[in-house]
Amino acid sequence: MMSVLTGCAGGLGKATPPDTYGLSEAPQVSGQAARNRQILITEPSALKALDSEQIVIRPSVSSIQYLANSKWSDRLPKIVQDKLVQAFENTGRVGGVGRPGDGLAIDFKVLTVIRAFEIKADAGEQAVVELSAKVLNDRNGVVIASKVFRATSRVSGSGNAAYVQSLDRAFEQVVEEMVAWTLARI
Repeated sequence: MMSVLTGCAGGLGKATPPDTYGLSEAPQVSGQAARNRQILITEPSALKALDSEQIVIRPSVSSIQYLANSKWSDRLPKIVQDKLVQAFENTGRVGGVGRPGDGLAIDFKVLTVIRAFEIKADAGEQAVVELSAKVLNDRNGVVIASKVFRATSRVSGSGNAAYVQSLDRAFEQVVEEMVAWTLARI
């Protein structure tokens, strides 16, 4: 009986919580003005490996691991959606931008898919961020434009923070390109 209690008590010890990371503020992007347009940023879709709080490391083309003792501050698709909303808002070039449920009279939807948001370790350490985007006319359901945005950033330094910083740099480049491209199409 004593060994059972000891075993149970041993499982109640305090483990060190994982480091929690977010992405830096959305970059300032310039582009064509579309002040009479309102856009909706949907939550990106992603495969299960990316639709979580785990930070993906790809040691080879066919294997996935997660960065030890680290996690995102929320599910990755929610973080990406939030940063895209911020980036469009920061431009000051659209009449309104929001998420589903914000009550906007939407002209266009920006639909995204997270294709990659990972550290590739098989060919040197580098962050890879790839998002597919579609601009959908919400009035008639027609996709007016689509494009894949991809950026890479070498990991400089060591440790988990260095991996996250390289992901942040690659994501910032993707956001800058996507926002400018979208503004030119609406």
